[in-house]
Amino acid sequence: MRGYPYLRGKGELSGMARVYRPAEDSLLLLAHARGRVHGSVLDMGTGSGFLAVEVASEPLVDEVVAVDVDPEAVKEAVKRAEEAGVADRIDFVVSDLFRGLEGRRFNWILFNPPYLPSEGAADEASWAGGKVGDETTMRFLHEAGGHLELDGAIILVYSSHTGLDLGEVEKMYTVYKLGESSLFFERLVCLMLEPVSPSGTRGRSRR
Repeated sequence: MRGYPYLRGKGELSGMARVYRPAEDSLLLLAHARGRVHGSVLDMGTGSGFLAVEVASEPLVDEVVAVDVDPEAVKEAVKRAEEAGVADRIDFVVSDLFRGLEGRRFNWILFNPPYLPSEGAADEASWAGGKVGDETTMRFLHEAGGHLELDGAIILVYSSHTGLDLGEVEKMYTVYKLGESSLFFERLVCLMLEPVSPSGTRGRSRR
């Protein structure tokens, strides 16, 4: 991994306590993004920049935009990208989800959301997903469709601890399960989502 000689356990953060470090969920998402993503890629909630740095070296990727609500996370991500020699291929943006991306569309959006149930204090924003764990994810999904190209798709991960209602997700997207990883305390699932057309048509994925 570029600039990451080791990975910490789930939920461990950097010395700047709010910045989420790559863990098993990051690796699961990366495994299914590699060889699949192309064109313009958005790494939403980039944290330490792990996914953005790795994806920037994919041969078919033209542009990577890395977004985080925390300015300190973006500073760390920029540093990681500079150390890996890919900073010129990544556009870093401080934004609460899509607020700073008006009018921008992407072929792929990657999201490793904060998904653990919690009341979500300010310094927990990198991992706390609200009372049932899906608040940030659902807000993201309601907004993401408007930032995808016509052939665009989303890859995201969620935990068995997350109260994610897939029935609600399927009202907006066709859902494909790409893989999962079982840990001793949770099961991580990686999904690919393709928007349902305004007419309700669900296309068959060729990915």
